[in-house]
Amino acid sequence: QVQLVESGGGLVQAGGSLRLSCAASGRTLSMYAMGWFRQAPGKEREFVAAISRSGTMTNYDDSVKDRFTISRDNAKNTVYLQMNSLNPEDTAAYYCAAGARVLPFSTIMKADEYDYWGQGTQVTVSS
Repeated sequence: QVQLVESGGGLVQAGGSLRLSCAASGRTLSMYAMGWFRQAPGKEREFVAAISRSGTMTNYDDSVKDRFTISRDNAKNTVYLQMNSLNPEDTAAYYCAAGARVLPFSTIMKADEYDYWGQGTQVTVSS
């Protein structure tokens, strides 16, 4: 079992940047494909970005492509989400997730295919 803790959220003006971190404990992160999801008030949780176990493959939702970058440091057991050019539509609680049921060079984009979730970190973008 793996425990995930997100950090790095906060309040930022439109056009600004934030870097979210997801620290894992319990098991080595390299065993898991990782993803970031977000949920705004009154909306369903939505996929943001995903990365394969080794970090060689990534996928992004179209709404964040070219603005967000997912990366991982397996030696530090941490996954990151660099968010640039933020806009108010990015306001949401952001969650990281870990999935074990995946081939080594594949990513997971469906929430129900992940096995573990963090508690979330709030990102608020002011206009």
